[in-house]
Amino acid sequence: APLPPPPKQPDRPPADATFLDAGKGFDVRVADLIGRMTLDEKISQMIDKAVAIPRLGVPEYGWWNEALHGVARAGVATVFPQAIALAATWDDGLMLRVATATSDEARAKYHQFLREGKHGRYQGLTFFSPNINIFRDPRWGRGHETYGEDPFLTARMGVAFIKGMQGEHPKYLKTLATAKHYAVHSGPEKDRHAFDARVSKRDLYDTYLPHFEAVVRETKVGSFMSAYNAIDGKPASANDTLLDEILRKRWGFGGYVVTDCGAVRDIWRNHKKVETAEQAAAAAVKAGTDIECGSEFKNLGKAVKQGLITESEIDRAVTRLFLARFRLGMFDPPDMVPWSKIPYARNDAPEHRDLARQAAREAMVLLENRGGLLPIKPSVKKLAVIGPTADSADVLLGNYNGTPSQQVTILDGVKAEVAARGLQFSYAQGSPVMQADDSKIAEAVATAKWADLVVLVLGLTPREEGEEGENKLNPSGDRKDIGLPAIQDKLMRAVVAAGKPVVLVLTGGSNLGIPWAKAKLPAILMTWYSGEEGGAAVAEVLFGKASPAGRLPVTFYASAEQLPDFSDYSLKNRTYRYFTGEPLWAFGHGMSYATLKYSGLKIVPARLQPGQTAYVSVDVHNTSKVDSDEVVQLYVSDDKASVPVPVRSLAGFRRVPVAAGTHKVVTFTLTPRQLSIVNEDGQRIVEAGRFTVAVGGGQPGKNHKYASAANGVTGSVEVTGSTQTLP
Repeated sequence: APLPPPPKQPDRPPADATFLDAGKGFDVRVADLIGRMTLDEKISQMIDKAVAIPRLGVPEYGWWNEALHGVARAGVATVFPQAIALAATWDDGLMLRVATATSDEARAKYHQFLREGKHGRYQGLTFFSPNINIFRDPRWGRGHETYGEDPFLTARMGVAFIKGMQGEHPKYLKTLATAKHYAVHSGPEKDRHAFDARVSKRDLYDTYLPHFEAVVRETKVGSFMSAYNAIDGKPASANDTLLDEILRKRWGFGGYVVTDCGAVRDIWRNHKKVETAEQAAAAAVKAGTDIECGSEFKNLGKAVKQGLITESEIDRAVTRLFLARFRLGMFDPPDMVPWSKIPYARNDAPEHRDLARQAAREAMVLLENRGGLLPIKPSVKKLAVIGPTADSADVLLGNYNGTPSQQVTILDGVKAEVAARGLQFSYAQGSPVMQADDSKIAEAVATAKWADLVVLVLGLTPREEGEEGENKLNPSGDRKDIGLPAIQDKLMRAVVAAGKPVVLVLTGGSNLGIPWAKAKLPAILMTWYSGEEGGAAVAEVLFGKASPAGRLPVTFYASAEQLPDFSDYSLKNRTYRYFTGEPLWAFGHGMSYATLKYSGLKIVPARLQPGQTAYVSVDVHNTSKVDSDEVVQLYVSDDKASVPVPVRSLAGFRRVPVAAGTHKVVTFTLTPRQLSIVNEDGQRIVEAGRFTVAVGGGQPGKNHKYASAANGVTGSVEVTGSTQTLP
């Protein structure tokens, strides 16, 4: 007969366990704990499903959790607008509030899971968010997870998100955020496990890394996630230049590095940089990776025996991991950890739903409004909603999302407003999102002919753009074309031909190349993936309860023909900073129901010595009878640099409310960093010379001038003296 299983060891630490002495420093406590662990026990903690160590009282722990726009994959939670929509608010203060609400819900859920004895995946406090990769090409399926194409905007949004997630307690982290995917990662998705991104030092340090540096220096972010791809021949998860020299030594990062899931396997199977799993695991840890989402690190014991890595190098990684768990309060009495007192009622709280609606409302970008078709006028008595994404929950939720307790589709939101106003209403789906089925177009045309005004809701869902393997309908996740799906284009033309006024409402997470629609439709509203309250927010904007003030965080190109090859990571002719063509709508573009005027630009001082800061102020007047927010944007152009530089770069922004008939003075700080360039060697320098400064509600024209004072004002600043090298 088989022997009976040994009795379960008690989850009780030794009596002399210094690591449980809350009066000691975290460093001392972690050193004591790791000193008691065997090599196998240490390795068992370096995989995202960390097993329990009963003899030391260490519970199992699932490191993988998600909170891209609300707590995800852990049951009911508030679903805020998708990341790209949050970027479209250009409101880092709002982002801080959204992240704070998210971390409230995360803590509430975590402590409830503990009460239920649960320690698994999506139940912890370490979140694989935010995604701060640069959305360099609209064909990338995961672009809607990011904050857009600009490193400055991405940095400001990323910093706000991480601060809201991690809290500002001097001892304990509220949750732990992970900046991903480090680095130079933005498609093609189908090639990500073997792709080698080749970039110049200038592009690396001027576009692909500044926002990662910002979140380290400004937030002490707890974790970084390494990317799947290689960078100039070195896989990101075994890239000592990125992980050790730049991240830890140059920027001072003190947290841990986790791999993207399966990335260590890629080192030997796909990048083919080594021959065995043991070599891949050792290479990753030696370069600075501490924990793997995957299973290759189970070979680290063999790697030690083969002399590929030392136990002390494993100790270094495990130390970083347990420092994170201690800083989260996991080994201290709950009454010592302020975040443990957050009640479960904070999850899916009514005020969080209100915040989700505000965020969705702020994210709306009014692309066109010729003839003042919006807001919808009282003269409209019969309203039709037509389109395949009008009643879609997918376009509310995006991806990496939670489960809302209730949700408002665009159709729901408009119907509620129609009912409150006593209007006649009709709805027709018109077509599928993608499939070539035109059987419902005739019904849509008849509905359009009946109406006084048509709200035509078209666009993408996360089934058309997403992560590799996320959806069977589009396995690669990327888009081959950036226009509307053909069936929707056919529906749009048929509805417009019916001859009634049409408002086009777009859904999706990226560029939609629709030059025909821009020419033919007077009003176009971009709504993104707008969260659980998205439909209510869309209706508020359509009917004028709120003035739209969102701005594009990406360039909207007319077609993919304006873009270089998707696999080319050079920034030449990409993003507003380097694009030389004519965009459909520019980065930073967005309209309002109010009319605004800029005046009184002041730059003090206008001549700067090396290292000196300038202060830029402008007066923003609301000359209309409509209250509205305005997103004031500051751009800088280097008029005569010694190396190729961007056409212009965003150097500041502020979203401010400006009541009807009032004005606001908005002030920016212009630092040496914001006047700097990156030379051929990757050094950031400030050269003497003249810089054009533009401040307005969007970008200036190609001559660096605004068309009128309603758009913005320009001036210049001069830097004197010798070239200055920045750290």
